Amino acid sequence: MSGKKYELVDLESGKKTTLDARSGSVGPDCLNIGNVTKDFGAFTFDPGFMATASCESKITYIDGDAGILLYRGYPIEQLAAKSSFIEVAYLLIYGELPTPKQLEQFDHSIRFHTMINETLLRVFNGFHYDAHPMAMVSAVVSSMAAFYHDSMDNHNPRHREIFAHRILAKVPTISAASYKHMLGQPFIYPRNDMDYCANMLRMFFAVPAEDYEVDPVSAQALDLLLILHADHEQNASTSTVRLAGSTGTNPYAAISAGVSALWGPAHGGANEAVLAMLEDIGTVDNIQKFLDRVKDKDGGKRLMGFGHRVYKNFDPRAKIIREMCHKVLGRLGQTDNPLFELALRLEEIALKDEYFISRKLYPNVDFYSGVIYSALGIPRSMFTVMFAIARTAGWVAHWMEMIADPAMKIGRPRQLYTGPVQRDYIDVEKRG
Repeated sequence: MSGKKYELVDLESGKKTTLDARSGSVGPDCLNIGNVTKDFGAFTFDPGFMATASCESKITYIDGDAGILLYRGYPIEQLAAKSSFIEVAYLLIYGELPTPKQLEQFDHSIRFHTMINETLLRVFNGFHYDAHPMAMVSAVVSSMAAFYHDSMDNHNPRHREIFAHRILAKVPTISAASYKHMLGQPFIYPRNDMDYCANMLRMFFAVPAEDYEVDPVSAQALDLLLILHADHEQNASTSTVRLAGSTGTNPYAAISAGVSALWGPAHGGANEAVLAMLEDIGTVDNIQKFLDRVKDKDGGKRLMGFGHRVYKNFDPRAKIIREMCHKVLGRLGQTDNPLFELALRLEEIALKDEYFISRKLYPNVDFYSGVIYSALGIPRSMFTVMFAIARTAGWVAHWMEMIADPAMKIGRPRQLYTGPVQRDYIDVEKRG
């Protein structure tokens, strides 16, 4: 609690109520609005939850105005430069950076839980050949609840930990299987001797007919992308995981709900939309004409990959990923990649345009991530799946934090009802 109190007054009746302010370790205060309904008989109205703190959390902090992103207090820039996705996943789930022994044990546990039950693997054969991979991933993650009855007691801390390791380990295997099914290629089993990202790339791109050697820079780029996407506070999919989990449902169902929420193009599909936009622009010569249409309210064009619901400054993740773009394309011999060159020039021109500057539209993480995924050979239909693999770490951390909170309540938003008032039923023969 901050000790601050705010007074809310009904100007018609003069009735008053007091709202206590709660302070976090950093960031704006939150007003406890419980008295509003009790004293005034009114609900608060906040479409899209733009000004509502839905929970208390110790996991991730964002300062959108300053362009700051912290995982458990650690700046994303430091984690991206020095850490690995497995270490970041440990940090998100357990709250602290691991000791060397803890990291070794965690990494070993993840490596040795990557295989999925053969029966579950055969579930993929029930999907149509052109099923969207997100549909398959969501369904198969949910189906995992049918295989682990002995370790799904949400109130058992050990069961929660087993789930956390299991889902983190198996999501790449499930995702790779969805990709192979889409291609009509044989499934590739995971290898316990390979690290998280190298193993993932092998499961995606290896075939039984020949050897496959993982490019270390590609694995490094993928690891970085996973770190940058691992968590982002109370976004739509994370809030969905929390809301589903608040019912006491099994954790696989909660994560599956998060996957489905992420599938929405307004959430997880933005990097795919950036590539489509760049292809629509075509060449550098067309950039200004495209931007003019963006600025024209009747132009029918949107500048994808710029601006963010939270960040009103540079997305700190975008700066990091831009540098990795150069490294990956250079390694793979794609320094003349036309989409990347077009993206660089578009960024340069837009950042000098007063229209976009005044609206604080800066590049976000999606602006460059699609270019990297394409360079790695990952098709656009899999972009959101890659996002889901990364975000699983954050979803798990938030689910575990919520379930362990003794003050947890089932989520139950209210509404502003604008439908008909009470009316009487009319027999069908009397209508008309």
